[in-house]
Amino acid sequence: MTEPVRILIVGGGYVGMYAALRLQRELRRGEARITLVDADSYMTYQPFLPEAAAGNVEPRHVVVPLRRVLRRCRILNGWVVGVDPVARTVDLRPHGGPGRILRYDLLIFAPGSVSRTLPIPGLAECGIGFKSLEEAIHLRNHVLGQLDLADSTTDAAIRARALTFVFVGAGFAGVEALAELEDMARDACAYYPTIEPRHMRWFLVEATDRILPEVGPEMGRWTLEQLRGRGIDVRTRTRLMSAVDGHIVLDDGTECDADTLVWTAGVRPHPLVRTSGLPLDAMGRVKATAELTVEGSRTVFTAGDCAAVPDLTRPGEMCAPNAQNAVRQARTLAGNVVATLRGEEPRPYRHAYAGSVAGLGLHQGVAQIHGHKLRGLSAWFMHRTYHLSRVPTLNRKVRILIDWTLSLFFRRDIVSLGQLAEPRKEFERAARVDREDRPEPVALR
Repeated sequence: MTEPVRILIVGGGYVGMYAALRLQRELRRGEARITLVDADSYMTYQPFLPEAAAGNVEPRHVVVPLRRVLRRCRILNGWVVGVDPVARTVDLRPHGGPGRILRYDLLIFAPGSVSRTLPIPGLAECGIGFKSLEEAIHLRNHVLGQLDLADSTTDAAIRARALTFVFVGAGFAGVEALAELEDMARDACAYYPTIEPRHMRWFLVEATDRILPEVGPEMGRWTLEQLRGRGIDVRTRTRLMSAVDGHIVLDDGTECDADTLVWTAGVRPHPLVRTSGLPLDAMGRVKATAELTVEGSRTVFTAGDCAAVPDLTRPGEMCAPNAQNAVRQARTLAGNVVATLRGEEPRPYRHAYAGSVAGLGLHQGVAQIHGHKLRGLSAWFMHRTYHLSRVPTLNRKVRILIDWTLSLFFRRDIVSLGQLAEPRKEFERAARVDREDRPEPVALR
């Protein structure tokens, strides 16, 4: 009896999950055995992170449990620390216990990307990214906690520091995160008698001469005007020079103290890519063919942020590392895996860019769809409609729709649950106090 082909998927993000979904739908039972490896047991729909951070949707509703939707796949959680494309093995380190070697016949390599940082003094100690659900929820609790602090302290310097928020990077992640959190904080001011929106200082720092380049120059300029109209200090052609101990220094001479520094200035391939033994381009991405195989291999497939995929609609260029491409590449990739198993010809990935949408807080947005420009309420509605249609599973679509419907009748929740980040802190404090109140035990002689 012929053994089923072993398909191993490294990464449970857009590419990994969507590819697995199509594979388990397209493959006949017994034709292949699919295993997916990721550090987490869920896939995060990142376009909804700003709304989760602002409290517009429940955080659990923007993640998809892999074991629930991939019923015909084996899910393993841990860190992949090595790939051997010659021996066709992957070195897995589970979250606990000994490591294990996984063997494969076909590999889908899609570990994704991580935040790209720079050697700026103080950034590693004071900054936080905006790529994961944990970071988004931490920022929500942190911003509300800063309002609590500012309203409670009598120290003017501490208050000013607490009410200063600095975001570096004016792409989708930076603009949407800042806009949603500023909108939330503005609403929350109604519950703080000593804080008014004008007391807060919000900075958006961008090294280039424009913001939101994905929506085009005209819509980018409109977004810039809208943000500045809300009192947000947007600095273009400006770089962060230092953030030691929360003292922010910009290269235009501006200095201020801030307890909030959010870094969204780009991404880079996952560190696993460098040690994968696969061919890389000058930017450290895996070299891919138009059929989404790794150059020089017929058994390794790749796509998404970690891959340099040729853009057939613009010869000589590579596909942009965004969610729109990742989802569509995943479907083509899965189809090519099935074709490879059945001895058929794979097809190249070709996708014309449809446009971009961005949310700027409740009832505000900007969009450019197939050359049509939208702004304000219509763009905000388009943003929500588009992403609701793209979020995986009917379960998550319904839950998010319910969250939005409830927000029409009830005001936004402004509770800060800061202790979620350190759940044992209170217990440790109680144990320490208990030890201090009791004499040290003395051995009887």
